[in-house]
Amino acid sequence: MKGSLVIVGGAEDKFGESEILKRIAAVSGGKDARLVILTTATERPEAVGREYRKAFERLGIKEIEVLNIDSRDEANDPANVKKLRESTGVFFTGGDQLRITSILGGTEVYRALHEAFAAGAAIAGTSAGASAMSSTMIVDGSDNDPARKCTLKMAPGLGLLEEAIIDQHFDQRGRLGRLLCGVAQNPFMLGIGIDEDTAIEVFPDAHFSVLGTNAVTVIDGKTIRTSNVSELKPDEILAITGVTLHVLPKGYGFDMKSREVLCLR
Repeated sequence: MKGSLVIVGGAEDKFGESEILKRIAAVSGGKDARLVILTTATERPEAVGREYRKAFERLGIKEIEVLNIDSRDEANDPANVKKLRESTGVFFTGGDQLRITSILGGTEVYRALHEAFAAGAAIAGTSAGASAMSSTMIVDGSDNDPARKCTLKMAPGLGLLEEAIIDQHFDQRGRLGRLLCGVAQNPFMLGIGIDEDTAIEVFPDAHFSVLGTNAVTVIDGKTIRTSNVSELKPDEILAITGVTLHVLPKGYGFDMKSREVLCLR
């Protein structure tokens, strides 16, 4: 009985209609939610934590814990582990995704996060918190640049979403090239690029629906016929043929098992 994942492309509406945050609040339990806001990714934990507390309080959640786990010692603290285990929803803020994985990876909090998710808790993340959801995450790469080999840095993520690579602020920062590189290197994985103020909600049966005001780009590497990504010529322009690409706004979804677009209107 896995919970839902809500993966947000960043810059989501916090104080207007707040469609995405409303959905996170709902899948976390609504007014009865016990929400933990994890600010590990950001270097401004107090300010960012206050902002999200205010946003979720406005949406009716009364029990909110802002938790800034800033070291691996804190990630093994029994008090912090207890808060994660008892949560019905966990929200990762933006910042630096490598801070999330390097501080939490392999700790008791990491284990408690997976246990809570397996028991039905909702897990959500925005921007860097979105990138960290997958088993393999993008750490760094060129924005607004043609796809070039050997320019993408990747690392293990939190492992909450299998066989996918997430990229965020996608269209706004011109990240198609770097996600194509990621899929060329890992063609069995789906590349999922999420625009700002846009999210996917991933259900336990491995399909997702699109939320928000922009679009989600899905790159399916299983259909790739050829690429030059493995040739030993760094910084060369990437050649890739046969890749499948979908652009999906709200009202659409995607079945990650069958690799089929879903019309949910």
